[in-house]
Amino acid sequence: MAVVLVVVDAVDGSVPKPTLELLTLARRIGEPAAVVFGPSAAGAVPVLGEYGASRVFVVADQAVNDHLVVAKVDALQQIAGQAGDLGGVLLTASPEGKEIGARLALRLESGFLSDAVDVQAGDGSGPPVVATQSVFAASFLVTSAVTKGVPVIAVKPNATSPEPAPVTPEVTEVAVELSPAALATTVTGREVRAASGRPELTEAAVVVSGGRGLGGPEHFAMIEKLADLLGGAVGASRAAVDAGWYPHSNQVGQTGKTVSPQLYLAIGISGAIQHRAGMQTSKTIAAVNKDPEAPIFELADYGIIGDLHDVIPALTDEITKRRG
Repeated sequence: MAVVLVVVDAVDGSVPKPTLELLTLARRIGEPAAVVFGPSAAGAVPVLGEYGASRVFVVADQAVNDHLVVAKVDALQQIAGQAGDLGGVLLTASPEGKEIGARLALRLESGFLSDAVDVQAGDGSGPPVVATQSVFAASFLVTSAVTKGVPVIAVKPNATSPEPAPVTPEVTEVAVELSPAALATTVTGREVRAASGRPELTEAAVVVSGGRGLGGPEHFAMIEKLADLLGGAVGASRAAVDAGWYPHSNQVGQTGKTVSPQLYLAIGISGAIQHRAGMQTSKTIAAVNKDPEAPIFELADYGIIGDLHDVIPALTDEITKRRG
């Protein structure tokens, strides 16, 4: 069975949900082999084994994390050369993941597919791996395949549900020789972002977003309360961010972050194409807006036409009541 490299976004040994999704997808097309970076990489091995990684390549040298992008590409190129029969490489479709994937595909003389929302084995009559991509600002879904070399695919979070498949991984420690290009840029400092207690926006299964219809920054408190009840993340439209009501890091849209949760709640958001580009691959979309002609209703699976200042408190109270 062909080996599928899964690039792990581990932090201090903690493995995020999108990586577990990649391991689940990798099992459809081959034998998962995880690649994890950093001095604490070994701490991720038990979780990776629980989700089916039969091999784990550990790159413990901090130097790989202290240089931008190219250092990890150097490592992956080296690992690809020693992994055996390589059937694919899966990464998370983050800005870094996309850049690593594109550079790696170039070095492997193969093709790169970005923003995949599904990965499947081929039917035997064509390419061995087929991906479904979200393209043109998420306006279309297309089926694509790499026809030359090893497919390198960047997959959006929430593409599938993680499914355990416990194995005992074979651990290989890798010493990487960095190229001059990798050493050209150096990370000079890091600052840990204050934890909000909520999931990362791009990884969350539930996202509650507020827009201009909230009427002011103070009303984001009701959005936060609802998101916390649902165990979700808080998003914001560009209009709300530009007005200074909420941080830019929470912006959902073409110039913000792209999300694809199981449930997306659009509160007081009209649904301009810029915003839709960042959330329309969500599995279920619900909207609250007092304008019956708001474009968001064209996209929504469920919609409430009404004053959000009445609807959201009532919804929050009902959820609280049902949870006892």
